[in-house]
Amino acid sequence: MPILLGVAILVAIVVRTWVVQTYYIPSGSMENTLQVNDRVLVNKLVYDFSEPDRGEIIVFTAPESWRSVMEEDEFIKRVIATGGDHVVCCDDEGRISVNGVALDEESYLYTNPAGVQDQPSRDEFDLIVPDGRLWVMGDHRSASGDSRERYIRSGGDVMSSTIPVDAVIGKAFVLFWPFGDFTWFSIPATYDDVPEPS
Repeated sequence: MPILLGVAILVAIVVRTWVVQTYYIPSGSMENTLQVNDRVLVNKLVYDFSEPDRGEIIVFTAPESWRSVMEEDEFIKRVIATGGDHVVCCDDEGRISVNGVALDEESYLYTNPAGVQDQPSRDEFDLIVPDGRLWVMGDHRSASGDSRERYIRSGGDVMSSTIPVDAVIGKAFVLFWPFGDFTWFSIPATYDDVPEPS
C-alpha cells in the first residue's frame, strides 16, 4: 500500500510539473471568456512540439515590468500575433489587423452588463512582432495589462511590449470550474483568414 501511494504521488507530481496544471483566474482581464475565480486546465507539454498560435489562450511568466506585484508572475492572455506578424490598430472600423486582415473579435471581447462591448483597442499601434516573441492581449481590453498597455507605456518599445515564446508555460484548453460553465477553448474563426507574414 505505501508503494502504491508513493507511485500515485510521484505520478501526480510529474503530471502537474510537465503535462497538465490547474490555474485559477485572479483578475477580470480575460472577461467575459474567463471570470474571476474560474479554473482552467493548462497543457504544459503542447509547446514542446509546436509554437503558440494566433487566437490561443496561453499562460506565461510575465516580464517584471508587466507586474504590479512581483510575486504575481503568471499571466493568462490571448495570442493576437506571433513572430514576423504585422499588427496594426486600428482600421476605419476600429478593428485590429494582422498581416493586413482585420480581426472580427466580437465573439470574445468583453461586454458589460448594459450590453456595451469593449473596443479592440483604445490606442493606436503599428509594429512587426520580433521573431520568437508574441503580442498578447486580454479579452477585457479596458482592464488588461497586456502588450498594448506596455507598448503605450514604453513609448512604442516593441521588445518590452511583447513576450518571448520561451516564457510561455502552456495552453489553456478547458474551463472546468464552475462546472456549469464548462467550455473547451478553440481558436476563433477570424484567425483562419490571417495569412503568414510575407
